[in-house]
Amino acid sequence: MDYKYIEQLLEHYWKCETSLEEEKILRAFFSQKEIPAELLRYKELFTYGQAAKENDVLGDDFDEKILNMIDEQAPVKARVITMTQRLMPLFKAAAVVAIFLTLGNAAQVAFNSDTDPANVAGYQKPQTGLSVALNDSTVIDTLKQTNADVQLQPEATILK
Repeated sequence: MDYKYIEQLLEHYWKCETSLEEEKILRAFFSQKEIPAELLRYKELFTYGQAAKENDVLGDDFDEKILNMIDEQAPVKARVITMTQRLMPLFKAAAVVAIFLTLGNAAQVAFNSDTDPANVAGYQKPQTGLSVALNDSTVIDTLKQTNADVQLQPEATILK
């Protein structure tokens, strides 16, 4: 027997060019009992859906089992929620707001151009032109007692 039409349909099937009617023809052909040996390898591909429908039938007692499972009521367990657990989201929100306000105030002070270091409490203006030793308290005390005005010139030494 010549099965050229079925072979053409198979070629179109592999190229995904078949219509639903052509696929029905292939399923009907492969659901027959007598199939040529060269096409027998495709039989399970086209008969799988029909075999699965026959195997996946629910039993007669399925409805009874489901209804029995539904009728059983599980005991409801009440949970105790403390006041701290209820207010925890509020505490977290308050902490986030506090962090944002603190960071905002810090950024405002840091980026404020009106801030002059001379206005800050405890700020001492550095002395210019005097020796670094004047910043040391013992040297300052001795210089104040002797009323000495020390001006040190940097030495210009070049090491070779």
